[in-house]
Amino acid sequence: MAEGLEKERLAAQVLIVEDDADHADVMAEALKKPGHVCTLVGTVEQAMDELRHGTFDVVITDLRMPTSAGQAGIDAARVAPDGADAGLRVVEAARRFQPAAEVVMVTAHGDVPTARAAFKLGAFDFIEKPLDLDVFRSLVNRAAQTVLLRHEAGSTAGDLVQHDGFEGIVAGSEPMRRILRTVKTVSASQLPVLVMGESGTGKELIAQAVHRNSPRGKGRFVAINCAAEAESLLEDQLFGHVKGAFTGAEKDREGLFEYASGGTLFLDEIGDMPLKMQAKLLRVLETGKVVRLGSNDPRAVDVRIVSATNKDLKGMISRGEFREDLFFRINGVTVAIPPLRDRREDIPRIVRHAIARFQQQVAPDMPPMDITDAAMMRLTSYSWPGNVRQLLNVVQSMVVMAVGEERPKGKDAQLDLRHIPDDVRVGDAAEDDARADALGGSLAGTSLEQIEKRAIRETLRLTQGNREAAAKMLGIGERTLYRKLREYGLR
Repeated sequence: MAEGLEKERLAAQVLIVEDDADHADVMAEALKKPGHVCTLVGTVEQAMDELRHGTFDVVITDLRMPTSAGQAGIDAARVAPDGADAGLRVVEAARRFQPAAEVVMVTAHGDVPTARAAFKLGAFDFIEKPLDLDVFRSLVNRAAQTVLLRHEAGSTAGDLVQHDGFEGIVAGSEPMRRILRTVKTVSASQLPVLVMGESGTGKELIAQAVHRNSPRGKGRFVAINCAAEAESLLEDQLFGHVKGAFTGAEKDREGLFEYASGGTLFLDEIGDMPLKMQAKLLRVLETGKVVRLGSNDPRAVDVRIVSATNKDLKGMISRGEFREDLFFRINGVTVAIPPLRDRREDIPRIVRHAIARFQQQVAPDMPPMDITDAAMMRLTSYSWPGNVRQLLNVVQSMVVMAVGEERPKGKDAQLDLRHIPDDVRVGDAAEDDARADALGGSLAGTSLEQIEKRAIRETLRLTQGNREAAAKMLGIGERTLYRKLREYGLR
């Protein structure tokens, strides 16, 4: 990476596989300056364990290491008895378990021909011993930059979220990058999209992104909450009516299907739509025609459907609460938005976007506000049951409180712990569970050592390698953190 890039962009998760502990320490120390977080292991078996359970941007492996093919789960016939190609097995495992990572091979001079074989397995590059540390650091930085640029190119973050990232569409975490890649892909098609996620995760924003980046982007985007209307009113809203259809119908009125024709109709909370209304909606989706209330004349409509729900539609189908045929009609592509507690690395980005947005609304003439590390750590560690919507409300409250308080002359407003609402600042009993969930996926069958190591590694990533801040977030002392870093081979 370029020397001038921000530390946030420099920091990478690096796995160093090297049986010489002193040499591994030297490599880790060389990567400390750019802010990389390094995990050190000395055997192929340990490397396999880390590649299965951890998340890495760059993998650095020696070519020759002791190995036990049975323990590593490798084809024993393909491993040289002296471990001469152990590094190639690490490359293969990295491609299988960490496909987004880049691999750098470290070799002795005589192993260069063998190292070239690593390229066929997908290695990024190799470097010979003895290491020139400046060259080594530059090579790892380039590998990390390649991973970063690949993420940015795949996510189309600039196109999709630059202007509304403060509202929650932030492509910093890998789950959100995957979602935005999906949005980019499906937007160009006519497929119906089903957006699923908890309340407050930003389902309508995803629907808007699909619309804006589609060929229908210049048409209307029309949204309706299917849970907010009685069945008769919902039918009138969607399909319209003719004069005299019911008491008070004094003139013809087109429904939202006609109004959105040529554009996109967003059916929010579709899981709350009554069964009778589901049947009528299915008829329109199958025929492409609507019949206004009080009329017998079908009217052709051209609408793309994007639906959203926070309910388990498949479970509702099994209970007879949602039509299976309608589910198949609206579920061309599913976009599942993770809750905020499962993508905590996005929280600092969302917070900073929100601070700038809300300050512009309430105090545009004030110097730009900042937020203390302690306050950011608290916001990052909270469980956020209301997801992004709740986080935005809290940040807005913090900005208003900071603007209104008295300050010494010449001192700029800064958000701190005292500005955080009591319920968030104190926390709740669900946070311990949320912290465990934040490790990602099921933890069943994972050793406590791996869970603890993973928590430390991800927290160091979140704090950009700041050990003091990481210790505070983890709720342990700095000395304890340093001891565990040594114990787990983390640098």
